Amino acid sequence: MFIKKIAVFVFALSTQITFSQSERNDEFGKPTEKEFELKSYESEPDATGVILYESGYYYAIPIIKKTAVRLVKEVHVKTKVIDAKKFDFTTIEIPYYEGNEYYGEEIKDYRAVTHNGVVQKFVPNNAFYKTQKSGVGSVLKFTFPDVQDGSILEYSYTIVSPYFYDLDGWEFQHELPTIYSEFKTDLPPHFRYNRILYGNKKLSIEKAVVNGNSFLVPSNSGHIDTELDTYAMRDVPSFKEESYMLAKKNYVSRIVYEPLAFKAFYGWDQIFTRDWKDVDKRFENDDDFGEQLTKKSYFKKQLPDAILKIENDLERAKAVYSFIQDRYTWNGRYFNSEIKVKDAFDEKLGSVTAINLSLINALEAAKLEAKPMLLSTRNNGLPTELYPVLSNFNFVLAVLQLNNENILLDATNKQAPFGVIPFQALNVQGRVMDFKDGSYWMPIEPFKQNIHYANAQIAAEADGSFSGKVNQASYGYIGLEKRSAIEEETLEKYIKTEENEKAGIEIDNLQVEDLSQIEKPFKENYNISIEPERVGNKVILHPFFNKTYLNENPFKMKERSYPMDFGFPFTNTYIISIDLGNVYEIEQLPKSRIIKLPGEDGECSVTYTAEGSKINIRFNMKLSAHHFPPDAYQSLKEFFGTMITMLKEESIVLNKIK
Repeated sequence: MFIKKIAVFVFALSTQITFSQSERNDEFGKPTEKEFELKSYESEPDATGVILYESGYYYAIPIIKKTAVRLVKEVHVKTKVIDAKKFDFTTIEIPYYEGNEYYGEEIKDYRAVTHNGVVQKFVPNNAFYKTQKSGVGSVLKFTFPDVQDGSILEYSYTIVSPYFYDLDGWEFQHELPTIYSEFKTDLPPHFRYNRILYGNKKLSIEKAVVNGNSFLVPSNSGHIDTELDTYAMRDVPSFKEESYMLAKKNYVSRIVYEPLAFKAFYGWDQIFTRDWKDVDKRFENDDDFGEQLTKKSYFKKQLPDAILKIENDLERAKAVYSFIQDRYTWNGRYFNSEIKVKDAFDEKLGSVTAINLSLINALEAAKLEAKPMLLSTRNNGLPTELYPVLSNFNFVLAVLQLNNENILLDATNKQAPFGVIPFQALNVQGRVMDFKDGSYWMPIEPFKQNIHYANAQIAAEADGSFSGKVNQASYGYIGLEKRSAIEEETLEKYIKTEENEKAGIEIDNLQVEDLSQIEKPFKENYNISIEPERVGNKVILHPFFNKTYLNENPFKMKERSYPMDFGFPFTNTYIISIDLGNVYEIEQLPKSRIIKLPGEDGECSVTYTAEGSKINIRFNMKLSAHHFPPDAYQSLKEFFGTMITMLKEESIVLNKIK
């Protein structure tokens, strides 16, 4: 079965590569002399290690006594350590689903060994342990012993699973470079998948052969053919994660098996992938989705008359949003089945789905038009557009359609203003479920007014220090981030953290305004004391002493092959007034200047002016776009590098008046 390429995620390679078609089948426990002699990896000389070989072999086996079929996953990985002090991959975690005899996965035949020349140190059985990891579930965990420069770390394991619909596929690309990565599947025709290749690396091997009469059918003891598919890549570069990116899985070279249909050996056939018309009908008739959107009458009874009587549509929508937002507490669950909005309303507790379906019902009850949107969160990856794969989606929003405008709403976060959806939901586009005219893709546009503003007024004291007051306000996502931090750690802890002395700067008497008024900007006021730097007879004052929104260049790599995504546009403005009095005189001010990104995507400016004994400074940075293609990397890297230089390295030079 040959695979489809997802064009939207496939980027052109800069060089031509000649592919070998020979497969490898390395035997466990027997590294080669050449592998031991390897001192560095030529393609990436700074790599702390390199994956020498990895293979995944997934195949079906019959369970005759239970007339069942299981998916077996055999994995073998061999890694060379080049710089042990900087090598961060000595501890291995293997995820699996631990259920019961019928619905769980069994992990077995695991082994691991450190090779140091002829000396082998195996991980003892009691050093493998099973634990739970947040967001992952069950994991088998172990650590390689005696890791040195030149060590070869090798492990293998087997997972037996009932979940053919969750076959997973295979990642060829990792944080370490990989010399050879191979994935094989040997499956009967009862299991049909779409195979999709992601990433910018071509396959070295891609072939499919018939494996004749190799599978024993559990229901009738007859034999049938299977299809043996082999995919491999050679010399795969490492994937470096960096700030402001969507999910890693969108860009690493990997193959995905998305289930189409399963023909049962017994019982009922299952069809997993349909067209969107079929999916629309399924959702419309589903007890836990479409049926839960028919409770308009119930929610009309629950809404206060004062809300229903608001004449202005936008103000009425805001009131409904606040009512649902205040009523519910999110239980931490996302897109799940068994949703009953009436029960959730009574319990004042619900999942993302329950809360936002309730919001849609309430908006409709208030004579407003709203529809649900299915989406995938940023860390869950981008959903494929080729055909509906429901496992791609894990979140539901409400789409309010008002005055020819679409307003995205999520009522799960009590700190989020109207129209500010969770940052994790800012993932390019979602599928609006319109049961009347058919579902459709819609861009996910973020809230636009995200501003961090600070105004500082300081004056020189007789002892040469500076003191004054700072007022700052945060809007949109920036304000939401601060309010969420306070909700998580309490206001007292937030203030204590902010007031910690740093690098000669002391903050005290921090006060927060409008904390509970989430539609207003989040305001902070505090006093500041500064001890300037002294170099000989000179006094050095760094004017951007208050906490800035960005304090380092987030882009550090030489180049980047995947897009930059900030989630939302934002503006930072700092206005600073410095009164030198009779204490100091100006020797040197930094230069005023402006820098711009191409295409009016952003600009940054700083202005210094002096009038008598006063210095006035205005800094403004505006990022108008929030999503950039890979070829914009160098421009962004230079832009933010210059901006950080303006903020942190350019200083005012003063002389003390005698």
